[in-house]
Amino acid sequence: MSTGGTAMSLMRLLVSVLIIMLSGSLAASNPDVDKFLQCLRSHSHSHPSNYPIDQAIYTPTSSSFQTALEAFITNRRFVSPSTPKPVAIIAAKHESHIQATILCAKASGLQIRTRSGGHDYDGLSYVSEVPFIILDMLNLRSIDVDIAGETAWVQAGATLGELYHKIANLSNVHAFPAGVCFTLGAGGHFSGGGYGTMMRKYGLSVDNIVDAQIVDVNGNILDRKSMGEDLFWAIRGGGGASFGVILSWKIKLVRVPPTVTVFQVDRTLEQGATDVVYKWQQVASKLDRELFIRAMPQVVNGTGAGVKTVRVSFIGFFLGESGPLLSLVGKSFSELGLQQRDCVEMRWVESTLFWYGIPRGTSVDVLLDRLQGPQSFYERKSDYVKDIISKESLESIWKSMIEYEPLWMQWNPYGGIMSEIPSNATPFPHRAGYLFLIQYSTDWNEEGIEATNRYMNLSRKMHEAMTPYVSKYPREAFLNYRDVDIGSNPSNQTSFDKAVVYGTKYFRDNFFRLVKVKARVDPDNFFKNEQSIPSTLASAN
Repeated sequence: MSTGGTAMSLMRLLVSVLIIMLSGSLAASNPDVDKFLQCLRSHSHSHPSNYPIDQAIYTPTSSSFQTALEAFITNRRFVSPSTPKPVAIIAAKHESHIQATILCAKASGLQIRTRSGGHDYDGLSYVSEVPFIILDMLNLRSIDVDIAGETAWVQAGATLGELYHKIANLSNVHAFPAGVCFTLGAGGHFSGGGYGTMMRKYGLSVDNIVDAQIVDVNGNILDRKSMGEDLFWAIRGGGGASFGVILSWKIKLVRVPPTVTVFQVDRTLEQGATDVVYKWQQVASKLDRELFIRAMPQVVNGTGAGVKTVRVSFIGFFLGESGPLLSLVGKSFSELGLQQRDCVEMRWVESTLFWYGIPRGTSVDVLLDRLQGPQSFYERKSDYVKDIISKESLESIWKSMIEYEPLWMQWNPYGGIMSEIPSNATPFPHRAGYLFLIQYSTDWNEEGIEATNRYMNLSRKMHEAMTPYVSKYPREAFLNYRDVDIGSNPSNQTSFDKAVVYGTKYFRDNFFRLVKVKARVDPDNFFKNEQSIPSTLASAN
């Protein structure tokens, strides 16, 4: 490295250290923070003696603050020195810690960001431009399964993997319809909707929730009966962080056969992938609801030097053995060319490892693993498709993918019970009339703001290129795939305009009912973030 390069690196390091030191000193000397911490300790009489709140508090002067902050951040975009840091982290160990944190933050003029798993794509659960506190739910992770009653109480900080593991330890014929990524925290995943490979059979996670506990803006712990049906409706798909802090969910378990079947079939463009995808669009949402087939296009190296192509992976999950699966696919989707050798029979709990990409034979105990800090930089976006995309348009999409790589997509089929549940049954409105949901993924490992801007722009260009093929008026999006680009342009728009833009994209007409609920339960808009439900449209963020 040149002398100039070394000097520049040293300068950047010095600036980073200064930023960290400055943020810590500012937090330590902030009178609002001092007031908040004093308030927390004044509530110590309300905490059980075996749960002292001092053990739950991390400030920038704490030696373990940075570790506590980064442990549950998945996206490296949000661990740079310039990323705004919380003035404190409260890793609550008891419900009384949550009550005290809400009351003291409100009294001190500080915002709360609630984090249950850290998968928040755009970091709204642990980043803010105003002085804020992270209320981390990681320690509240108990799971109480009642197989006889086919229900379970799941605390917000429990991961999906922990839930799957607990159910499977008690029953081989019970499961719960939730996400593929098993390090997701139950608190945020469920409150945004939550979907997985059984959505066509059993619907979303929120369609299988029968009770909940939430701490409201006044520090009260409410269940379904005491919160009322309007608030219970709102937190099942409307984002719980807009209305309070979710403590736990009571879920309804579903039945699964002792043996399920999974498969993956790959086709490149040269192997006729376009024709298979075209047929997939026609049948994937109409197949028996026991079958879920995801199409996953991604750019790969072609046969020639420097040549790129698109490979589409068709990844399937079937609630049954391979024989009936092969018969079903052979009749309705023969273009896939599914063979017995492609099919793997296993227990349901083992299928959760397959879908996460974990090698067969790995112990299901891996479901108990938690995040190990941020692994890569990434950007995610979403779309809904209501009309079949022509072969010619598919070819255009593949060309755009190659132009804007690195990028891969997941196309997740709807239909089945999703088409039967009314669009206003929960805040999640994307029900009948939808063929599939798209998730766009761009990942990179290059450090620096220039690299981040370049890859973010590639993601936005791909999203723009898809405009002709996806839902319109509004162009809809999935709340669990949080995207702060939605409603951010033009920069001079009013808060009213911004809230309506992201609100109707995520919730369609359900947004306006959510605002009414918010106005009743949190009229001063204490629980807020850049895309929260406002208490009135005039006071939207």
